[in-house]
Amino acid sequence: MSDLARSAGLIALVLAAATIVVAVLESPPIGLLDASPVYFVAVVIAGSLLGTGPALATAIGSFVLYDLLFTAPRLTLVVSDPKEWLDLVLFVVLAIVVGRLSALGTVRAREATLRAAESTALFAISRTLATATDLETAAPQVAERLLHEGSLARVWIVVDRGRPSHVLADTGSGAPLPLSSIVTTLVRTPGDAPARWVRAHEPRPHDTTRVSDSTPRTPHSGPIVRVRMEAGEVSIGSLKATLRPGASEPDRVTTRLLALAADQLALAIRRDELRREATEAEIARRADALKSALLDAVSHDLRTPLASIRAAAGSLTDPDVAIDPGAARATAAAIDAEADRLDRLVREVLDLSRIEAGSLHPQLEPLVLGDSVASVVDRLRPILGDRPIAVSIPEELPPVIADEVLLDALLTNLVENVARYTAPPAPLEISARDGGGRIRLAIDDGGPGVPAEDRERLFEKFLRLPAATTGSRRGLGVGLAIVRGMTEAMGGTVTAGQSALGGLRMEVELPAAGAVPAEPARTAAPAR
Repeated sequence: MSDLARSAGLIALVLAAATIVVAVLESPPIGLLDASPVYFVAVVIAGSLLGTGPALATAIGSFVLYDLLFTAPRLTLVVSDPKEWLDLVLFVVLAIVVGRLSALGTVRAREATLRAAESTALFAISRTLATATDLETAAPQVAERLLHEGSLARVWIVVDRGRPSHVLADTGSGAPLPLSSIVTTLVRTPGDAPARWVRAHEPRPHDTTRVSDSTPRTPHSGPIVRVRMEAGEVSIGSLKATLRPGASEPDRVTTRLLALAADQLALAIRRDELRREATEAEIARRADALKSALLDAVSHDLRTPLASIRAAAGSLTDPDVAIDPGAARATAAAIDAEADRLDRLVREVLDLSRIEAGSLHPQLEPLVLGDSVASVVDRLRPILGDRPIAVSIPEELPPVIADEVLLDALLTNLVENVARYTAPPAPLEISARDGGGRIRLAIDDGGPGVPAEDRERLFEKFLRLPAATTGSRRGLGVGLAIVRGMTEAMGGTVTAGQSALGGLRMEVELPAAGAVPAEPARTAAPAR
């Protein structure tokens, strides 16, 4: 049934109901002289449900029916009493006014409802774009929202900022994209001029704005609509959609929704591009700074042992210099010490590069922490000098989940730091305790310590605090950065604090055997 037939049927129904009510009210049992205002109800109903035109038709029909059925002489349009003519004319005027007002109220109520739904949809889209972690997550939600709110069958978002272009989001669930040589494009002009839909040619497959060849396409017979996404003078891409069956172009609400969504998507994509460019620039800047720091450290710290080795070896090979066996052994010992220092520096650089590259993959297994600590202390006792050393690790302490090689390396680094930066007789104390599924190992020294504001910076790469603070400037300044990287790779943490002995306290926390370990950081870079 057509809309016209439905409207005519509803008008006839309300007029018939009103006529019956008027007949009952003017019948002898009740005896009202004039019940014509009942027809106002019919006019209001028609205006509220159908609009202004049906309301006017109902008003005229009410006039005719009341004149024919209830005004003398009956069953004729002739009115004998002039007063009746005045009443009928006033009735028609009032009926038309009432119908018009009722229809306007209904139209405005519908418009307000549509505006409210449109505002809600736009707020939801804005919120999605503002709160999502990335566009790959937000764009599909925006497309689904447009599909739900607008008279659309499918929505997809094409970004032209890359070559080839790519589909950022699609509500088609993987189905091939529609392909048509003609699209209906929204043309927006500056100022208050309303936007309009214009049919235009879709770029051919060999055009530079096409979707990548890997995206399947299928011919589409229905209309495809497109709204360009632009941020200022920068073209971002297109918001495209197919319409539901029977629609030739989007309605006003869908048009506004598509236009505003395209603008917000363009700004979000452009903002994401600028943020990515800024991040890449910052990464490049930091990489250059690290390269400069590495070159500076290598040029200074690697040349020093090399120069010492060359000087000592040169004295041994000089035929004009007489060297007794004791002096020769001392020179050889100096060469060995400088070679060991050089080996340590190169090893630190290699360890740091492995951590930065994410190629540090620990082989985790239960290890007895007391045995690992005892082995490191015994091996490094000669360089610790004449200082009190206390090791307090309970025998009942659960094993730690760690990599044997990495655990030995980080313990060696921490104990070497004590030997390097705290002179005897500053004491060294190593203790461990069970922290409820985590083993906490503490290494305390009685050295000069580090100010609170510098403790977290100890883990920065190539950081070497002034000699007044640490007592020495030897090394590349990457030892503690390596310690943090190795510890995090095994699912642990390392922190620096104030020691009860007066110096520095390094606390390493690792998973205990039997507890659920934290996921090891496969690309754990030693950062702040």
